[in-house]
Amino acid sequence: MRKQIIFLTVFSLLIMQNTNADSLFEDNFQEPGQWKFISDNVMGGLSTGSIAYEMKEGQSIAYLSGDVTTENNGGFIQFRRNLKEIDLQEANYVKITAKGNGEKYYIHLRTSGTILPWQYYQYAFVVEEKYKDFILPIKKFKKSGSFQANVVKSRSITSIGVVAYGRDHKAEIYVKEISFIK
Repeated sequence: MRKQIIFLTVFSLLIMQNTNADSLFEDNFQEPGQWKFISDNVMGGLSTGSIAYEMKEGQSIAYLSGDVTTENNGGFIQFRRNLKEIDLQEANYVKITAKGNGEKYYIHLRTSGTILPWQYYQYAFVVEEKYKDFILPIKKFKKSGSFQANVVKSRSITSIGVVAYGRDHKAEIYVKEISFIK
């Protein structure tokens, strides 16, 4: 019995070590000042919202909420983090652990080639009532405009945003963690 416990302990540690080794960047909102709330108000839109940080079971969680409206050419709220100083060259996936109100949300990536404010690459996911891991392949992110490269180059990623976008709806998404993995 003791040998089985030792084996399982060593096996578990090896699995956890390999999982962490594949993570190039991980943010679990211990330093919320790294994230910035942005809405369509910057361009005249009327969407409203906020980002809050809550402690649940000893873990910091980011909570984006608000009302997204397409009125007055608007249609988004988001929270974004600058990644310019982080080496993501080997990143192949974005992983987000999130739950929410059953709506569709997006991860937006900006790169050194997305110069205009309305340029980004996006990937959609739908949150559920319980936390779920979403593994999003960086090569599958869709560009927002015709004057962008077709595929995101990981080494050129400069920011990441969690976005409620594109239609009139109530936003409510809780995020435990965002990471870039090999």
